This record gives sequence, C-alpha cells and structure tokens, in this order.
Amino acid sequence: MFMFKKLIVGGLLVAGVGTFLFGRNALSYLKTCGKEIRQTVKSQVPIEFEVKHAEQLVEDLVPEIRQAMHVIAEQQVELEALEQAVGNREKGIEKQKEAILALREKLEGDGTKYVIAGRSYSEQQVEKDLATRFRRFKLAEETLQREREILQARQSSLQANEEHLATLISTKKDLEAQLAQLDARMRAIQAAEAASDVRQLDDSALNRVKSLISELNKQLDIKERLLDTNTQVTGTIPVERELEPQVSVTEEIDSYFKKELADKPL
Repeated sequence: MFMFKKLIVGGLLVAGVGTFLFGRNALSYLKTCGKEIRQTVKSQVPIEFEVKHAEQLVEDLVPEIRQAMHVIAEQQVELEALEQAVGNREKGIEKQKEAILALREKLEGDGTKYVIAGRSYSEQQVEKDLATRFRRFKLAEETLQREREILQARQSSLQANEEHLATLISTKKDLEAQLAQLDARMRAIQAAEAASDVRQLDDSALNRVKSLISELNKQLDIKERLLDTNTQVTGTIPVERELEPQVSVTEEIDSYFKKELADKPL
C-alpha cells in the first residue's frame, strides 16, 4: 500500500514538473518521450527473441482454431437436426394438403352425408373439419417458412465459420512457412557472422605473431650493432693504419688542383 502511494505521488510530481516546464505541450512531450523509449527498448531486443515471440504468436492461434472447430462441429450437429425437422414438417404439410384436397373434393358432391373410413359425417361436420385442417395447414406453412429461414441463416453462419477456420489454418501454415524461412535466414547470417569472427580472430593472432617476430628481429639487430661497436672499441690492435700509404699535403693540393696547375704558364 505504501509503495502504491509512492508511485501515485511520484506520478503526480512528474506530471507537475512536466506541466511546469512545458506548459500545455507537456502531454505531447511525454507521449514523444514514451515513444522514443519504446523504440529504443525495441531496437535493443535481439532478433532471436523477436523470432521466438513471433513463433509464440503463431502457436497462440491453435486454441482459436480448436475453438472454431468446436463451434463448427456444434453447428453441424444442430444443422443436421434442423434439416431433419424441416424435412419432416414438409412431409407433414404435404399429407395435410392431400387430406384437405380430398375433403374438398367430397364437398363438391350433392349429398348431405359423407361416409369416410366407414363412418358417416354430415356436410357441416366435414366443412368444420376442413376449416380446422386448413387453419392448421396455414400455421404449419408459416412455421415451415420460419424454420427454412432459420435453416438458411444457420447454413450461412456455418459456411462463414468454415471459411474463417480455413483462413485460420491457411494463415497459420503460411506464417509457419515464413517463420521457417526467417529462421533459416537468421541461422545463415549467424553462421556467416561466426565465420567472419573466426577469420578476424585468426588474422589478429597472425598479426600478433608477425609483430612479435618483427620485434624480436629488431632487438637482435640492435644487439648485433652493439656487439660490433664494442668490438671496434675494445678489439685488436689497429695495425691496418700503418699499412695505409702516407700522402703529404702538397701532393694532395697538387692532385686536387691538377687542372689549374696544368693551365698555368711556366
């Protein structure tokens, strides 16, 4: 209860601050902010999760399909019973019609007494019975007409539900095929990404090895240079210097200005 009160107070504070900062546009800003938050959160949802969510939505169609099948089965049973009732009523009305016409035909005679099925009836009795039969016949016809309308409505409802069920089943199969294709694409992309990651890891490892070898070669080169320098400083006696020919300064000048000296008049 205390947390509920805190939530209410916090919501009121947020609404109050928003109204104070943005005025009449506070609600619009809040809607925009909520939309941005929803889009941001949705963009962070992994594709694998979205695919699983879509699969679950398709799977949720199964109870609806089963319910539609149950309704259709009930309608089919009721429709069969209604069709049978309508058929029986039509047969009954046909028999009533035959009896009415038969009595009517007897009244066309000149007699005042009529023998029917071994019994004698007066003209008034026959007319009364005929009127009663005719009234019942018309009521039966009206009832039959209503039952036919009900039958037609039930047939239309059953047909609509059967079409709806067929659409549900077809849609489910189509969505399952699309999800299977989507899953195959996702797995192919994941495999390609995994292969790309492996190549990147391999290249990185090779580059590290190459860099290490290059660094080791560099260090060995430095050591060799240092070794050569130390050998020159603390090595053998430089007897090679005495073996070098000694040239005087005048000879170096004469050799350097040889052309100028040759052009000078004697």
